[in-house]
Amino acid sequence: MPSVSAVPPAMPPSRDSVVSTLRTAGCVFAEDEAELIFATARTPAEAAAMVERRVAGLPLELVVGWAEFRGLRIAVEPGVFVPRRRTEFLVEQALARGPGSTVVVDLCCGSGAVGAALAAALGRVELHASDIDPAAVRCARGNIAAVGGHVHEGDLFEALPVALRGRVGILAANVPYVPSDEIGLLPQEARDHEPPAALDGGTDGLDVLRRVAAEAPRWLAPGGCVLVETSRHQAPAAAEAFERTGLVTQQAVSEELYAHVVIGVRR
Repeated sequence: MPSVSAVPPAMPPSRDSVVSTLRTAGCVFAEDEAELIFATARTPAEAAAMVERRVAGLPLELVVGWAEFRGLRIAVEPGVFVPRRRTEFLVEQALARGPGSTVVVDLCCGSGAVGAALAAALGRVELHASDIDPAAVRCARGNIAAVGGHVHEGDLFEALPVALRGRVGILAANVPYVPSDEIGLLPQEARDHEPPAALDGGTDGLDVLRRVAAEAPRWLAPGGCVLVETSRHQAPAAAEAFERTGLVTQQAVSEELYAHVVIGVRR
């Protein structure tokens, strides 16, 4: 974003002045962002400080401290991947394929948004989430605790309790899938304010996905499913990775959200 002067913190900002400042800074949805800032800030000074951080380029979710995800307010903090609206499609697909699931795992959980949304929709479930990033784990613990879940720190399945093997009904894995040489093409907000490990999927973007596919059958209950988000052009290779491990593979697409989900089901 271009550098512009924010609303002076010494004077209470008006809605019109905030909208004007945000629009000048390049915020396409300036009116909506202003409303959210005013709804979140507890004082005029806090609102002015939020506007200043937004103008400096901080993602809106990190400015206000939360992101909306399937009707939930998910706490987010600097250094943690911000949940995207398109990932709500992954949750919808999981619920459609495992409506009676009692054991749910949110792998590469980031803020824990996916796990929290699944637990909120399913009711009483045994929920486990994991991430390799300590900042994500700290953030997820607050969000997952609200629905009675457990968060573990570590590399993929290594972080999970061994007792979960063969019992998981829904395994949601929002793995990083951006090819390494395309990281520089991402929006500046993502490049500058989100952890590279949550974005970089290796040479073709599927390195972490293949590791998940290789291990998933050992953790799924009979009829259980693993779901990953990917891009349109990566989906066939992702499906092939699941098929090689013996999973029955399906694909789901939302043109509206530009979301692509690959599902593997244990026979």
